[in-house]
Amino acid sequence: MGGFVLTFTIAAAACGGGGQNANQKDGGKAAQVIAIDGSSTVFPVTEAVAEEFQKANQGMRVTVGISGTGGGFQKFCRDEIDIADASRPISPTETEACAKASVQFIELPIAYDGLAIVVNPKNTWATSVTVAELKKMWEPAAQGKVTRWSQVRPGWPDREIHLFGPGVDSGTFDYFTEAINGKQDASRGDYTSSEDDNVIVQGVSGDENALGYFGFAYYAENKDKLKLVPVDDGDDTNGKGPILPSVETVGDGTYRPLSRPIFIYPKVKALDRPEVKNFVDFYLSKGVALVREVGYIPLKDGEYEHVRTRFTGRKTGSMFQGTDSHSQLTLDQRLSQ
Repeated sequence: MGGFVLTFTIAAAACGGGGQNANQKDGGKAAQVIAIDGSSTVFPVTEAVAEEFQKANQGMRVTVGISGTGGGFQKFCRDEIDIADASRPISPTETEACAKASVQFIELPIAYDGLAIVVNPKNTWATSVTVAELKKMWEPAAQGKVTRWSQVRPGWPDREIHLFGPGVDSGTFDYFTEAINGKQDASRGDYTSSEDDNVIVQGVSGDENALGYFGFAYYAENKDKLKLVPVDDGDDTNGKGPILPSVETVGDGTYRPLSRPIFIYPKVKALDRPEVKNFVDFYLSKGVALVREVGYIPLKDGEYEHVRTRFTGRKTGSMFQGTDSHSQLTLDQRLSQ
């Protein structure tokens, strides 16, 4: 399945290539370009930071693409961009590809996000869903077999179920499949997919029999078009039952297992260029307020301090290698290691 690619240029003028060829001649002057690509989930934060950075730094140009987390890491590990946006940690395979290309990186969590399960507002039956039921809908074995709502839960109507979700290059797809189906990339393939979350919004909002998933911030932007479904993680010990994603439940981790940090990955070599270093500095300071503005959940103060220390100390590599990204180990514990 091919990835949908959409690139925005956050600048007053059109911009040429990125990465190692980012600084091209423009009217006899060096055009200072910062090239970013990757997650559509992280895109709203990076777009907002890029706009504010350019206002404060005349002459800077920032391109922000949304080819998906996987697509972004492919470009990043080919040394084509300066920063990768990611809605899940870099994988061992991607880390190996970067190492082969001598691309070192710093892993910087910038906010929390939850994965929202959404249906059409006219859906009156899906008032909650369990993790087991989500697996029944989305696991590979469901392809061509689980096609009706009544097959998911007794009492739900005998109507076709139409599924919408991110494409295979999406970090949201990677995270969801690991958290729900137990293995990254393990998913049925007979659903409507896109790397552009707005396509999923349009699909679910226009189909009474639809169910989809994507980052919580996109639901927050489209809550008048969609109905949010609470998720029951099956842990009877918490006594809370199905839980809706919110600033509180994603921030404290009670919305399980669909809460996650989101990231930027600056390339170490690119940080030798002052404009890239200044942009990441700006992201880790001014970006905190912008995270809230675009509907994401800020890290805790102590976590931000760890992230800044990680950046200023140029600590390379991933905190997540060898563990799954939705384990009980907290982000603060990972950052403190």
